Amino acid sequence: MRTVAVTKIGSLRDPDEDVRGRIGVVDFPEQPLGGEDVRIRVAYSAICGSDPHLAEGFFGTDVPIGLGHELSGVVEALGDRAHRTGLQVGDRVAGNFLRFCGTCTPCRAGRQQFCEHIQDYNRPGMAETVTWHESQVYKLPDSVSLLHGCLLEPTSVAVRIADKTHIKVGDRVAICGGGPIGQLALQVMKRNGATSLTLIEPIAERREMALRHGADAVIDPVAEDQYARSEGITQGAGFDVVIDASGAARAVRGLLDIAAKGATVIYGAMYPHDFEMPLNLSDYLYLKELTLTGVFVSPYAFPRALQMLPYLELDDLTQSVFELEDAAEAFATHIGGAYPKVLIRCNDIDDPRRAS
Repeated sequence: MRTVAVTKIGSLRDPDEDVRGRIGVVDFPEQPLGGEDVRIRVAYSAICGSDPHLAEGFFGTDVPIGLGHELSGVVEALGDRAHRTGLQVGDRVAGNFLRFCGTCTPCRAGRQQFCEHIQDYNRPGMAETVTWHESQVYKLPDSVSLLHGCLLEPTSVAVRIADKTHIKVGDRVAICGGGPIGQLALQVMKRNGATSLTLIEPIAERREMALRHGADAVIDPVAEDQYARSEGITQGAGFDVVIDASGAARAVRGLLDIAAKGATVIYGAMYPHDFEMPLNLSDYLYLKELTLTGVFVSPYAFPRALQMLPYLELDDLTQSVFELEDAAEAFATHIGGAYPKVLIRCNDIDDPRRAS
């Protein structure tokens, strides 16, 4: 089974080719089909911003490391007991790459994101096929193409971010970072009642994308005074909700200053292990009473993300598509940043809802 994998540990951004990490296509054994499992013939698998971190050894250094968790496809086979969700062979599906066990202490306490057995079914999906437990697999709405369907997982992250904000109708929201999570969070927050929505992003094309998708204002943090612009947008009150979707250490430092008193600040990205941000407790927690929180994975979010997909503008996030054998080039394009999202077509599957 052809699978996109890390074949050499190292940063994919390293200018030294001898040191740089490497992506290749490797033959992996096909995953076993258990009684409650679903085998999916993968149509599209999108590159996540976390995937290059695996090349850096973020989660281990034994290569090859199979990649891919944002995917769509068609049900190819069902285990003999995989009947509780009504899936049938031929169904167009997407899914959650994580299976929560439901029996450990965190799962029973309603915190399944901290499941003690969370990796048991974490199988690479940037491949010809992937086999997941039926609880991880969701049938796509009829109106959603396979091309757009591979964005179910990042949409679930945007839904989880919205959950953590406890947004109220009329809230003023700022989102830092115009990548896929930032763009999806912008649309989800708009539908959750944000009436003043601002994107902070240095790349002009991504600011323009945000305006097309409902942003009321955009800020270029390189060319503009971020604090002064924020004060003008909010009439000096600050933002009620501030979301970091950039994962960039240099970008997060000024976000607490643009937050309103009593605001919620969400760190909705993956950060370097060694990144530490100084925090003035008097300024930000005592005087402003800010609530600071993060997002790990997307518990309880997938069913609602599935309901959101038909209503989101996704064409701008599905413009760059590579074939499976061109995975190394796809990752180079992702690193280059010309497109907010890069997809890999793992199989050419006929789709009656094919996106335009």
